[in-house]
Amino acid sequence: MAEVSQQARPPIFLYTDGASSGNPGPGGYGVVLKCGAHQMEMSEGFSLTTNNRMELMGAIAGFEALKRPCEVAFYSDSQYVVKAFTDNWIAGWLRRGWKNANKQPVKNVDLWKRLLAAVEPHQVTYNWVRG
Repeated sequence: MAEVSQQARPPIFLYTDGASSGNPGPGGYGVVLKCGAHQMEMSEGFSLTTNNRMELMGAIAGFEALKRPCEVAFYSDSQYVVKAFTDNWIAGWLRRGWKNANKQPVKNVDLWKRLLAAVEPHQVTYNWVRG
């Protein structure tokens, strides 16, 4: 049986959100994946975390749930996550050895590396939405 090309598959819509009460404090993330008539929801909570870590974990969980390369429309209210891709922050961090423009270590580098690996096989458009 011939494999269906990536272009023939419907796009995946990935919606994520993360938050914490206090920074750090208790928090969690939520994810909705939609493909045609199919929908999957995921969430997880943590007793001590930060808002940015939860925004990253929502994105990671969503991308890691995809089992094959996909066309993905990613939506988040996190400028921290979206602008890292759309404004090429990540390229600068990599060029500077995971240092930001002020030559300080990038925060949450463990999660950024995990997100980059999860995003790598996919064609992604990044969309910021007002929270």
